[in-house]
Amino acid sequence: MEVREKAKIVITVASLVAVTVLFVAEYRRRRHRRKQTSSSLSSCYLHSELKSQFGFKRVLADNSYSEFKHLKLDDASSSSLEKSSNGHPYETEITVLLENPRIEFGFLRGEYSLELSDSYVWVETESQLKELAEILAKERVFAVDTEQHSLRSFLGFTALIQISTHERDFLVDTIALHDAMSILRPVFSDPNICKVFHGADNDVLWLQRDFHIYVVNMFDTAKACEVLSKPQRSLAYLLETVCGVATNKLLQREDWRQRPLSKEMVQYARTDAHYLLYIADSLTAELKQLATEDSSSPNDRFHFLLEASRRSNMTCLQLYMKETEDFPGSAAASSIIYRHLNGHGDNSTVYLNAEELVRKLCAWRDLMARIHDESTRYVLSDQAIVALACKQPTTTEEIYDTIAHTDLATESSPSSSSSVQSPYPVICSHLDDIYEMILEKLAKLDDILPVVLTKCLGTNGTCPISVFNYSLLVNFKTKLSGHSAPKQNGHRNFKQQFTRKASRELFVKKFSCKAPVYHNCRIYANDGRLLCYCDKRKLEWYLNRGLAKLVEENPPAIMLLFEPKGRPEDEGNDFYIQTKRNICVGCGEGKHYLRYRIIPSCYRVHFPEHLKSHRSHDIVLLCVDCHEVAHAAAERYKKKIATEFGIPLFVRRVLDSKEAQGTSSLVEDESTGNSEDAGVSPLHLRSAAMALLRHGNRMPSSRREELLQTVKMYYGGRDISEEDLEKALLIGLSPHERRKLERKKGVSVKHSAEVAGMDKQEDENNDGEAPTDSEKIMNVERSTVADDSGDGTSEGDGATELNDTQCNGNMLHQQNSKLSLLGHGPHGKQIVEYLLREHGEDGVRDFCQRWRKVFVDAVHPRHLPGGWNVSHRV
Repeated sequence: MEVREKAKIVITVASLVAVTVLFVAEYRRRRHRRKQTSSSLSSCYLHSELKSQFGFKRVLADNSYSEFKHLKLDDASSSSLEKSSNGHPYETEITVLLENPRIEFGFLRGEYSLELSDSYVWVETESQLKELAEILAKERVFAVDTEQHSLRSFLGFTALIQISTHERDFLVDTIALHDAMSILRPVFSDPNICKVFHGADNDVLWLQRDFHIYVVNMFDTAKACEVLSKPQRSLAYLLETVCGVATNKLLQREDWRQRPLSKEMVQYARTDAHYLLYIADSLTAELKQLATEDSSSPNDRFHFLLEASRRSNMTCLQLYMKETEDFPGSAAASSIIYRHLNGHGDNSTVYLNAEELVRKLCAWRDLMARIHDESTRYVLSDQAIVALACKQPTTTEEIYDTIAHTDLATESSPSSSSSVQSPYPVICSHLDDIYEMILEKLAKLDDILPVVLTKCLGTNGTCPISVFNYSLLVNFKTKLSGHSAPKQNGHRNFKQQFTRKASRELFVKKFSCKAPVYHNCRIYANDGRLLCYCDKRKLEWYLNRGLAKLVEENPPAIMLLFEPKGRPEDEGNDFYIQTKRNICVGCGEGKHYLRYRIIPSCYRVHFPEHLKSHRSHDIVLLCVDCHEVAHAAAERYKKKIATEFGIPLFVRRVLDSKEAQGTSSLVEDESTGNSEDAGVSPLHLRSAAMALLRHGNRMPSSRREELLQTVKMYYGGRDISEEDLEKALLIGLSPHERRKLERKKGVSVKHSAEVAGMDKQEDENNDGEAPTDSEKIMNVERSTVADDSGDGTSEGDGATELNDTQCNGNMLHQQNSKLSLLGHGPHGKQIVEYLLREHGEDGVRDFCQRWRKVFVDAVHPRHLPGGWNVSHRV
């Protein structure tokens, strides 16, 4: 009995102890959470966490809103002379390599062992880096790879560079040597030394961003795979098939900031660079063999090895650019609203409140990520923003729990690759900001950012000053200079403040391309030569008709089963055998873009058919802002064309039917050349009439009088009635457009009949080019693949293109007729007929070159695809 009693006592005591421990643990956990959620801003985690990049003294790409400044060469004989203010410093050297490629490729000297030895050189001091530079300067070729870190940095930074020569492997600690990496710049820019990369598109940009290192003379093994039509182009595929080496690509996602690196990471890093020389040598042998087998005549101009080299060196011409946007976090907010909030309905109170909070949180997240040098996904995930916007928790504890539960349920959360659990340190240190935004204590978006910035930075700021956020502090005011705060608080004023911005975002959402325009699929001739890049639907067209066979799946590539009419290289059209990036060719914006026709359709639609074949050369991607600049320049140049040729843009004199009886001809008015005083355009007339009918009683008297004068000009200066305004709505419309407007606006058939005879001549001359609506709104043309890529050289997927339009304010309009050209009428047709009559087809080609020059001078494009040029000739 005593034993049993003692056992019971022991069990009871143990149970009490266990319960006590659990209670204490729970109490401490809750206390720790309360401490985190209620902590003041003075406890920023950066005080206790030392980030490796905060030790960098030389930061070329800071977290400010200023653009990236590329290297400027001081040498008088350098290629930087006569270049744009931010052009490629080694453009001349790279261009020489493109125009005069070298065919002596020797990547290996003597025998080469595929076994990876245990010895390598870890470079972490400046003296070691200088020794490495001296070694590389004596080489004719070396292999390069880089490892990047982006989770705990806003822009990311290069954490390791792997360099392999024929004899040794070098691992360069770019964190320890960040400020001294310019020592390697001369060897990377030396055109006499070939640098071997694999898939170098990102590596080239990262080296520019972090160290001002520019690669000149490159051989990219991925480009060689592309020319050879390999079934795959990944480095893992080449390592396995060429070298018989397996590699774990999951290690690419490891934290490459850690020091020392694990054995597995060292092995992975060395493998990526060590075998590149052997792989390059094997691929060049295949390219030479393919050229020998394919040569049908000694004068065959196509050389597979030179093509791989040329494509590789085109990559070197890329320039790093920092992404910019009109307001902090605006692009992310628009994306989140489009993807996650549309289900609530655009007019509901829930939707409006949630949308407003999403914009606040995205702006706050963008600023905090820049200040703390963290990626935005590490600060606050998109899913957490949506959860906060929809639930709108009212306490800091609820905010904390909402973020934690949302990220826990999200597989894409960075928690999976980080030991730190959500909510992340930025949230824990600055939770009060989110609390105040949700409760609308900081009601205006323009007020939020300066308040947050003042708290975090400056002499009394709570977050440690670094090179990154100091520059942000200096440049932040200029970013907000174009945004004025509303005079009063409240949701109504908040909406008024951002009407233009919200309208612009709506425009981007509605009309920008919803999917990548360039799929970079390839079409090969039956002898294996690359003909062009195109979209997937073009490939499917050939495959469905049995005209081609699939030779590669990702990305797709086909080989034609018939002999094509011509080949791009036969005519020097390198543009059509270049990969193209889905970014604005002007500024590099990649989050939204539209297709833009450099040569306006009012002219091109009348070109001879064979001159319209290679249209993709003159169709480029532009963001909304660059598109507006390009279009404004085009409209100005159209007026110059009209003056130069004496052919007005449109029939400006529009007469009342009674006045028309005493007038010999509308064309006589045109021939006077004084088109500006000849009358009122149909588009202006209809726009004025519509505005007066809709808003005449509410608009300012001065504006109303201005519009009345426009309509009175049509009616000979007499007073006008509401019936006259309704008649004016139909002036210049085709019969189909007139009937549509009648159904839409309720205009009587009687009015239509009265103006039908008056508009007959104009309709006959318009060639189907009249506007489709009476409102002077955005004129948008939707181009299909069949329309724009009949030659197999252009790409598209139904993406939207703004064409011959005026980005006037924020009004939007979708065109119904593909040929509607802002009422230009016969102008374009007469111009083309004149050119063909007086100068033949060469006149049309020169006319196209003039328009390309206008585009280049207006936009100053820095991201045009390789092979694009003003003097392009079909």
